[in-house]
Amino acid sequence: MKLATTTGDFSAYTPHVTEAMEYIAKAGFKYIDYNFCVDHRNGTGIYSDDANHLEKVLKKADELGVELVQSHAPFSMFMFEGDTTPLLNDTLKCVESCARLGIKTLVVHTGYAHFLSKEQTYQKNKEFFAPVLEAAEKHNIYILAENFNKMFAENTYWIDNASDLCEFIDYVNHPLLKAVWDTGHGNLQDMPQHEELKILGSRVMALHVQDNPGDDDKHMAPFFGSLNVDSLMQGLLDIGYNGCFTFEASNILSPAQNRRTFDDGTRLLKAPLDLRIKAENLLYEIGKTVLTTYNCFEE
Repeated sequence: MKLATTTGDFSAYTPHVTEAMEYIAKAGFKYIDYNFCVDHRNGTGIYSDDANHLEKVLKKADELGVELVQSHAPFSMFMFEGDTTPLLNDTLKCVESCARLGIKTLVVHTGYAHFLSKEQTYQKNKEFFAPVLEAAEKHNIYILAENFNKMFAENTYWIDNASDLCEFIDYVNHPLLKAVWDTGHGNLQDMPQHEELKILGSRVMALHVQDNPGDDDKHMAPFFGSLNVDSLMQGLLDIGYNGCFTFEASNILSPAQNRRTFDDGTRLLKAPLDLRIKAENLLYEIGKTVLTTYNCFEE
């Protein structure tokens, strides 16, 4: 498997994807997941008025010797409680951007609303995904639905496990709709990773590899939480997974917002950039060790 990570790793240090790519490459990664959420949040990148942005990204990738292998669209958890048109348009922009960048997979989160039944949730998501899948057909791009973070909002249904994610993908029944498996979200469930992955089988085309203590969605690196990495790897081998081993473990160092406040100084509220790059290198070494141990590390 090729080892990758997300440009979101450095969202606290730069809003510009080309800079994030430089830091990621410096840490050792050769394969990158373009997180369009950062662009969306900051009004940069594909959501800026820079008509040459994508060409700059391609040029930077060539300079660094890295490859963009997957991507993540912006999302809103409770999108069905409002007008979904703006988010749909933003998602379609991601599809077009993937086509120009040569990225073949785009993660698009499912949406929710309070008091929607499971069946209503499936139907509304199918309606939202329809124009996205139509756009994806033009470029042969796979749209990947994710097992969502397990929530406990009262009177709200979530697609937060393998069985329901499998059921939803089969319900939509489109050849370009597949799954991305988020290991941290899966770790919040009772079922072991290898069993969940067997349920999804060949539907899994990408990963979000992250860890947590089992009680909250922390996005930590493997071995920093309670994720059983052996269970994960065995599951991937059992289903013949041949995609990238892509981290979404941006909180390998705890983010500034998690720290207690101190009014008289903030010089170390956020880890210095050089230290954060070293942490990114540790993330790379963790991934390489995991894949090498299971004889599936690919340069």
